[in-house]
Amino acid sequence: MTTAEPDPPQPDPDTPIETYPDAPDSLIQIWGQRRRRLKLAARDWFPPADLDLAPLLAARIPENLPPLQGSQTLHARKLHQMRVELAGKPELAAVNAILIAHLRKQRFPAHAPALFRRIWAEAGPQLMPELPGRWLISSAITFGDHGETEAQRRVGLSINILFSLMKLYEFERLHSGLDAATPFPIRRIRSRRLPLDMPHFNLGDGGLDINLLAQIWNEARKAPVVGPLACHLLQRLNCDPRGLFRRIGMMRAGKQMERIARAIDDLPPGPTETGRPG
Repeated sequence: MTTAEPDPPQPDPDTPIETYPDAPDSLIQIWGQRRRRLKLAARDWFPPADLDLAPLLAARIPENLPPLQGSQTLHARKLHQMRVELAGKPELAAVNAILIAHLRKQRFPAHAPALFRRIWAEAGPQLMPELPGRWLISSAITFGDHGETEAQRRVGLSINILFSLMKLYEFERLHSGLDAATPFPIRRIRSRRLPLDMPHFNLGDGGLDINLLAQIWNEARKAPVVGPLACHLLQRLNCDPRGLFRRIGMMRAGKQMERIARAIDDLPPGPTETGRPG
């Protein structure tokens, strides 16, 4: 006779299902693994502390780079990948990118933070218009860990939270099938609950979006070095028609137009013209 397999244990209905089991330890472990340092081989190039920025700002990354040959370190592969991605941009853009890659790790060359800050202090205004949004965001975020002052670190962390959450939300929204510039239709949703029992956002009168952006923008205007970069990013976001804030603005405008239309409908009828006297 064969012994029947025991039934698998059933989940306890009183125990909530976790999105990330065993958090926060499981999350911190994965995060730590992703932050292992990029090892450098003797043949690898890494920018020195006294790097002359002007020639690298003037020189352009070639449009067609030959592929790497033979076995290469992860550092070398990343640097090559960044130069391919940034083809046509200043060579300093690739230097900035590889510094960011190292500064995201737990260990990095000792002079890397100071060199990163020097690039943005001395060449930031010239480099800023050359970089795509991805590297502008990554640069601002890096100040969150490696800013020289508390103000710089605070702005960097704020930009990190803002754009990281936007990236998650905007990616998920793509699966709705709607174009990124198309707002959702306004529906009656008061009976639906938000996570953690948060109160609903008041589309007509609420200022959550304004409060969020104004505080970061105000802090950025006062912070040296990272401030102009953060303000540049926020202004680009302000002009982009494909983001959450633009869609919220369009929905808010639609709501206000509905209010105006209802107010007009509620007005008493005006006097009827009976004709002019003869």
